[in-house]
Amino acid sequence: MKKSILSAVALLALGTTAASAHITLETQEAQVPSTYKAVFRVGHGCEGKPTIKVRVQIPEGVIAVKPQPKTGWTIEKVKGKYEKSYDYYGTPTTEGVKEIVWSGGSLADDEYDEFVLRAYLTGDLKVDTTLYFPVVQECTDGAAERWIEIPAAGKVADDYETPAPGVKLVPKK
Repeated sequence: MKKSILSAVALLALGTTAASAHITLETQEAQVPSTYKAVFRVGHGCEGKPTIKVRVQIPEGVIAVKPQPKTGWTIEKVKGKYEKSYDYYGTPTTEGVKEIVWSGGSLADDEYDEFVLRAYLTGDLKVDTTLYFPVVQECTDGAAERWIEIPAAGKVADDYETPAPGVKLVPKK
């Protein structure tokens, strides 16, 4: 009996570690429509290797994206057409940044850093849902972590090993 309790505690501890060892967003809630500052927190590398590239996919309904420069890192803004036209303060907007790539830097596995962008969350996004930003973290020697799992209906991010960072959308006050 004592042995099974210890095993259960060990499994619980491992599960907690796996669930907390991912890229997360600093602010877990955002109003729509509004401007949102997304701070992606990178807490570790890939299996002990330093992070050399962070790729953030911008979900549909998120427009006017502007990344914050980071000393020692290069920014690439991959642009494309949106699935529909969005209203951005009275201006129809049909294309923009679809992915942000920070590269050229090096973040050691035992260090922490943040990658920031600002964007506009359109009124087309559904409140009381979670908006996910899939992230690919690339490291030296070809290693990578793909934080791209989006929970299916009835599940939460903790149900997955490599969940995409998400933000809960709430109505504008």
